[in-house]
Amino acid sequence: MFGETISLGEGLVVTALGMGVTFVALIVLSFMLDLLRILFYKEPKKAPVQVVEQPVAEAEAEAEEDNMEELVAVITAAVAASLQTSTHNIIVQNIVRVGDTTPTWGRAGRVEQMNSRF
Repeated sequence: MFGETISLGEGLVVTALGMGVTFVALIVLSFMLDLLRILFYKEPKKAPVQVVEQPVAEAEAEAEEDNMEELVAVITAAVAASLQTSTHNIIVQNIVRVGDTTPTWGRAGRVEQMNSRF
């Protein structure tokens, strides 16, 4: 039993048979997934799109102003949450952007940590 030797041809047959069974199983699985997608996937309904034309300069200025107001609101809410107080008790007078001196690998690590939480 333990002293038997397997020829090269028998080894190749076993290898080919194993690979063949694996590929057939993968192909069957692929067809099953396609069938499930066809049976159960529903296209999301798209809302009609209305085109509103604005002058480019006005639209950019308006968007920049809205972004700054949103930024101030978000920062105020974050500070209020960290201080455990109401936003009415906080007055944001000045917001200064600080340059990011974090190395690339540090930023990549943070992004990876944040993405792994979801």
